[in-house]
Amino acid sequence: MAEERNGAALVGRQRERLLLEQALDSARLGSGGSVTVLRGEPGIGKTALLDWTAGRAGHSGFTVLRAAGHASEAGVAFGVLNQVLLPLRSLPGPPAGQHSDPEQHTRPGPHPLPGAQQDALDRVLGLRAGLPPDGFMVGAAALALLADRARRGPVLVLVDDLHWVDPSSAAVLAFVRQRICGLRAALVCTSRPDPAAPEGWSGQPVDIGALSGEDSRLLLRRWHPGLAGSTAERVAAEAEGNPLALAELPGQLADEQITGVVPLPDRLPLGQRLETHFARRLADLPPQAAELLLRAALDGPGAARAVTPLPRAGAEEPAVAHTLDRERTEVLLDRIEASGLARLDEAGRLVFRHPLVGSAVIGAATQDQRRGAHRALASRMHGADPRRLLHEAAAAEGYDESLAVRLQEAGEHLALRGGDAEAARLLDRAAGLSADPGNRVRRLTWAAVMSARGGRLAYAARLVETLRRQEVPQDVAPLFAYAVVYVDQSHHIDFASTFSLLPGALDALTRADGREHGPGGARAGRVHALHDLVEQMVFKLLLATVYTGDPRGTATLGRYRHHLSPAAALCLRAWADPPRTAHGAHADLLTHVERASTRREAGNAWLLLWAATAVDGAGPELWRLFSGEHAYATRGSVAKSRCYQAFLEGRWDMAGECLAEADTAEDRGYHCNALLFRHYHAHFLAGRGDERGLHEVRERIGARAASARMRFVTDHLDRLDALAAMAHGRYAEAYAGLCRASAGGDGVGTGELPLSAALFRPVGGPSWFHLTFFDLVLAGVRSGHREQVRTLVAAGRAARMDEISGHHHFLLAAATALSAAVDEGGADGGTDGGTGRGSADAAYAAAYAVPDAGRWVFDLARLRLAHGSWLRSRGRPEEASGPLRAALRAFEDLDAAPWADQCRAELRTTQVPPARTANPAPDTGHSPLTVQELRIARLVATGLTNREVGAELRLSHRTVSAHLYRIFPKLGITSRAALARALPDG
Repeated sequence: MAEERNGAALVGRQRERLLLEQALDSARLGSGGSVTVLRGEPGIGKTALLDWTAGRAGHSGFTVLRAAGHASEAGVAFGVLNQVLLPLRSLPGPPAGQHSDPEQHTRPGPHPLPGAQQDALDRVLGLRAGLPPDGFMVGAAALALLADRARRGPVLVLVDDLHWVDPSSAAVLAFVRQRICGLRAALVCTSRPDPAAPEGWSGQPVDIGALSGEDSRLLLRRWHPGLAGSTAERVAAEAEGNPLALAELPGQLADEQITGVVPLPDRLPLGQRLETHFARRLADLPPQAAELLLRAALDGPGAARAVTPLPRAGAEEPAVAHTLDRERTEVLLDRIEASGLARLDEAGRLVFRHPLVGSAVIGAATQDQRRGAHRALASRMHGADPRRLLHEAAAAEGYDESLAVRLQEAGEHLALRGGDAEAARLLDRAAGLSADPGNRVRRLTWAAVMSARGGRLAYAARLVETLRRQEVPQDVAPLFAYAVVYVDQSHHIDFASTFSLLPGALDALTRADGREHGPGGARAGRVHALHDLVEQMVFKLLLATVYTGDPRGTATLGRYRHHLSPAAALCLRAWADPPRTAHGAHADLLTHVERASTRREAGNAWLLLWAATAVDGAGPELWRLFSGEHAYATRGSVAKSRCYQAFLEGRWDMAGECLAEADTAEDRGYHCNALLFRHYHAHFLAGRGDERGLHEVRERIGARAASARMRFVTDHLDRLDALAAMAHGRYAEAYAGLCRASAGGDGVGTGELPLSAALFRPVGGPSWFHLTFFDLVLAGVRSGHREQVRTLVAAGRAARMDEISGHHHFLLAAATALSAAVDEGGADGGTDGGTGRGSADAAYAAAYAVPDAGRWVFDLARLRLAHGSWLRSRGRPEEASGPLRAALRAFEDLDAAPWADQCRAELRTTQVPPARTANPAPDTGHSPLTVQELRIARLVATGLTNREVGAELRLSHRTVSAHLYRIFPKLGITSRAALARALPDG
């Protein structure tokens, strides 16, 4: 694609225009918001597509918000966000007295937001003094502001050069991107393919390729009508469809070459070589004009607001040319326009022809020239302008402690505003200006921590490697230990430093009663006020201990449990030794979440998130605590929680998200997260019996996990192999594999192990014992290991599993039902051929009656399959069909084909002969119920819901409810759980 010189039309790009038209139509018609990322090489025409989209949207009544990233402003936190949101503050708001949200406060201005959101947005954009409130909700505030405008009409947000957007703005835009589908809005961005995608923007962009030969020739005819045919063909071929090359290269040809009289040179500059082409034009300009361009290039798109207004028609003198007289400035600007390197827009401001021009201008300047330009720019800026400090830092030579202190203070304020990534850059630069080696290391250490927290893990890893070669002062030794551990765990997937460094670091911090460590004493304490270092170290230690099972971690954690907040203590209880310490953990978790939600504060929600993972208790209320957080370290943790909970709760359509998140984590340098996302994806594969896919995952992550001693992953992979074997009916194989995995290698091959001792052992037992527990019971029942199953279930009851969480409660009740069925015979426990009712029926009913049993879709379906199989083996085929059909529907919904096949095989053996389905006379001598009531009661006793019973008998759920209303008094009971014992035999 390329644009005509007047911007009126495009050539080609039909596919891209159709996609953009569809995005605009969806927003205009209110059918849903959308995000489009246009990716392509420099000069390929991405900006022209944005111009075209802006024009179409403007004619259709859109509010058009536009911003652009720039390399020189990548360190200005929330700079691009300011460009996007600032115009909204000048647009008219709703009529007086009318607000879309009754909770909005009455702050003056056209766009009232809920108080906390308005305050956070004003503070983070520098419109109000002070720090943002706890719980940082800039993303939510930005989304609310856009939603407010979208309720009045469609909104288009255009962001050019996403790869140069400052990380804080990119993170907020990514937050908006993930939630835009409910708005009348379209977000269109451009990016280059060479750098890594900004945080939160991995996915499938729209790649903007080269123009076709036909379109290239058409464009040349429009832009350069005087080109000879042979010359046009050669330029089109050499340009390879790059519109910028098509526009610029003919201008470098001599008249004789344009007309075809003189042959063209052997090679024409292409792609990145266009920078050289621009540099040649720059050399033809007077030095003062080149200086003017250099200052504009270094000042970035902020220059579009204050750089070079043309000194004519009453406009003020150019900021970057204040040393020149007005007449001379006019001449220089005319020369610049004539060169084609830059032009003056309607406001009289200097705009580069293409970003590559700015790159060429900077590249052509000497280091001294660049420093001088930075000094000149800094001198013209207000002291509060964050760009001034960046220019001063770029202009500095040698050591400058005074400037280093100012950079450090600015970095601290940025970190408190949520700009950890930008703060890290400032601290890194401050370190470079530090003459004292100790101060240099202190600042680098903080830069490493801020970079890791800000989601730039690869950068943090580079800083840590630099620090490893330095002598670290004692006052920042704990902080350095934390930085090393953070990088080793998350980037290198190595937990050795956790156990070698953190115990000493924790000892130093707790002996000092938590006093501040780092450069600037109290200032550094303020930087870390939102993230208590002791608790973060304990969290990292707990993480490593859970992942590896290393007893050194358990011992160290025990020594520091009294230094923890309630949230951290809960996290430790939930993971450390669940059979002995996690009782009531889920209930306490809910209390913490409710308290945090009521106060609208995230606080230590990341600790609650990890505690929830231990007890399978994560959910929307907890995830909402993170709605305003958008740093990758936090979002990655929330994504892991969502993926795992989706598996447990049967939302298996999210399986693909695990792989997408793994790719994002890999891009960001969070290699441990990437491994864990693939590990969670393996759960879905195993549940569906996809042994080939499971093998591929093991091949990809197994060796890496084993080398890191991550038994959290390796043990789970062994369990998942067994789960896949069960899907295909190989229960004996699954049982033997689970025995080996539970025993940690002892007694391999026997298949007869002290399972209760292995799973519930006080030292080295897996925190996820409840998952293996149920799988072992199910596999043991189906493979004839009665005594082992009884012992294991008794150990589960003795450990009071049901007091840990809802999932633990259900799994223990389900295992108890399976064991009771073995005791009564049938379903691979040996059949006595009897049809009497006993404890097994009651145990199954009790399992189905566990609160929220239906939440655990896959486990419930497996229980129903086992129940139906047992009923069939006991000669009760009519009752068996209910749980079997319910299980079949669940497995089909989960796309778990092998499990569904097991259900179908059981159902084929339970087909009731026609004579028994023809409404026989009621057996009034044995039951007070009618035939229909008896059928309903027996199905309800198997754990089916009213809707499921109705689907089985082709009745409405209301009819089923009405029957139960009559059944309960007839049987003298008051609950569904009592049905099994109350029903007559037969």
